[in-house]
Amino acid sequence: MNSEYIIASIAKQSTRSKKWIASLSLAMTFLLLLSQPVLACTSVIVSGRVTKDGRPIIFKHRDTNKMQNLSVVRQGPKYRYVGVVNAGDLTPVSVWGGHNEAGFAIINTAAYNLNGNGGDTDSDGILLRKALGLCATLADFERLIDTVKKPMDVNSNIAVLDAQGGCAYYEVGNYSYVKFDVNDTVVAPDGYLMRTNFGTTGNHKKDQGLDRYAAITTFMEKACREGHLDHEYLITHIPRYLTHGGTKRNLYDDMPESSSDTCFVSFVEYTARYYSSSVVLVQGVRLDESPLHTVSWTIMGWPLASVAMPLVLLPTGKLPALVTDDGTGHSWLSEYSLKLKARAFSRKRGKDKTYCNLAVLFNKQGTGILQRVLPLEEEVIRQGEEVLSKFRENNDDLAVESYYDWVDAYVRDWYRLMFE
Repeated sequence: MNSEYIIASIAKQSTRSKKWIASLSLAMTFLLLLSQPVLACTSVIVSGRVTKDGRPIIFKHRDTNKMQNLSVVRQGPKYRYVGVVNAGDLTPVSVWGGHNEAGFAIINTAAYNLNGNGGDTDSDGILLRKALGLCATLADFERLIDTVKKPMDVNSNIAVLDAQGGCAYYEVGNYSYVKFDVNDTVVAPDGYLMRTNFGTTGNHKKDQGLDRYAAITTFMEKACREGHLDHEYLITHIPRYLTHGGTKRNLYDDMPESSSDTCFVSFVEYTARYYSSSVVLVQGVRLDESPLHTVSWTIMGWPLASVAMPLVLLPTGKLPALVTDDGTGHSWLSEYSLKLKARAFSRKRGKDKTYCNLAVLFNKQGTGILQRVLPLEEEVIRQGEEVLSKFRENNDDLAVESYYDWVDAYVRDWYRLMFE
């Protein structure tokens, strides 16, 4: 029996209090909302003036109930792009992060407080897809959102970088936006900014993602202080940062003795969580480099059971088969990581999916899922950096294609050896 039927029945029985019925409806709606997962993301942008190599960075750790993700290469109205999409959305309708051949890149996080009453919207990913197909610069993106039909059905912190060194957040609502330029030393004195699920210009009664914002703030302050504002450190460490921003509990401090030493913990509002589905870090270019040297470092699937790898736009459109459509609308790496995630979230009783068995992830014997994939990731990144160096020096497309072939074989073999 649904809530609408219950409310209608009460209304027939009594007309004494329309206010009471309205209040009941509101309360039941609130309860229904509480039963749904809060879909959210964590993001960071870093100016090229402070990164180790002088290249700007935009980073997104994606959380969604669309947990099967993959990468696609598509031709937009003006530019080809590589982007992260939901499984099955191969056209695609929406893109959730990526870059194009002009060196323009974009990601977003939902901001639930920019449109008055808040709430999620449906067109954020559509706007990102349009921008990847049409824009080369931050100015192009601003013209796009100036001319999109209003209301835009958008409620997002959108991060953008371009091949001219531009890098900024845009807090975009249905009718307007506010820009935060990370190259501005007043706006970003340390050269970086973060966003989770609220806009700084929005209604703060509607803020969400506050604990994750506290966590990423602590993380970035330490990374800046220790000289770790570089793409490799951020892509490998942020998705595995397990200190809660609110409670300050560090789950690594609770490391079990062995994989059989069951240790369930509530895995809520950490940077990585049950609903984490992918990660993308776009590493832009310096002014003396080709826009085609822009790189999307991508972790496809659940970040605690998957690995980062670099994706660039090649004339052939080739990507590692691991992260693209396997013929069913899904990607192999995303699906495999979710199978491993199921081992960690194995609690069968009750409806709460968010209890994670830490012993499956990591333990003092070193046999956890995360402990087994990190050495794999280290080698994938090491080889990737070597190939990217050749690619930047002489546009060696064949070296990149060979690397993709190697990744496909090496990663599959590793997973089968470690987990089957």
